Amino acid sequence: MKAGEALPPLEIEVTRTLIVAGAIASRDYQDVHHDAELARQKGSPDIFMNILTTNGLVGRYITDHFGPTAVLRKVAIRLGAPNYPGDTMVLTGTVLDVEAGDEGETARVQVVGKNGIGSHVTGTVTVTVPSAGRDRAAGRPV
Repeated sequence: MKAGEALPPLEIEVTRTLIVAGAIASRDYQDVHHDAELARQKGSPDIFMNILTTNGLVGRYITDHFGPTAVLRKVAIRLGAPNYPGDTMVLTGTVLDVEAGDEGETARVQVVGKNGIGSHVTGTVTVTVPSAGRDRAAGRPV
């Protein structure tokens, strides 16, 4: 891990199933996340992803990169353009800074998730990778 390191992009297909399953899993029963007709009546062209699903996908993006021992310390995100079914969200990240400590290395990572209409999510994630969870020869999580 080093400041300026770019994480590889992650493409996520935004499907109706993903949107509805995420809403159900996070117990968000707002109709705009599962009922297209009611969402249209409220001014949206279709159902759209909730913030808790987005938050989970951002966490997955970080732990997929840093490995199974990575510990999310803080996730601070802001939503922008909605994620509608049929679009693709592409998550990208850049390591802002890294601090070595007794528990391992802690990094702040800037994350952006864009879809066809703009930035869906922007934010910063603080993640710690324990020293015991790194392959010292490769410098990568194990």
